[in-house]
Amino acid sequence: MEVILKEDVTKLGSRGDVVKVAEGYGRNFLLPHKLAIEATAGNKAVIVQMKAASVRKSAKEKTQAEELAKQFEGLSATFTKRAGEHDQLFGSVTSGDIADAIVKKGINLDRKQIQLHEPLKTLGEFTVPVRLHKDVTAHLKVVIEKEVVAE
Repeated sequence: MEVILKEDVTKLGSRGDVVKVAEGYGRNFLLPHKLAIEATAGNKAVIVQMKAASVRKSAKEKTQAEELAKQFEGLSATFTKRAGEHDQLFGSVTSGDIADAIVKKGINLDRKQIQLHEPLKTLGEFTVPVRLHKDVTAHLKVVIEKEVVAE
């Protein structure tokens, strides 16, 4: 089945591309979620307009992402967690925890934008990439300190 993508779809293509997909993927996922439209002759004529709008929208999103990336310079998220021997945490710091800390600082950020492959489980200082746009990635400093337990 051929479809025209209305939005960027990871590992498939970007806005305005005509791609071949499995019948079930197209009918059950892409079309109902309005990520794509069927590639008919009439819809193919609309591609030109969609691509022009897409370029304008992408450029606007990229400039917004670059401005947001400037706010990440010098910004850090600090967590105080309980830790055992060898600086291993009881629990972990996840992308959701990092996103919550950044939102509290006044920057709107979704946890899916934080490129953390696995949760942080040790004390220390980490640099975590934050993907703000497909072409813009900022780096955030995350510090995990040991919680002092009063005995």
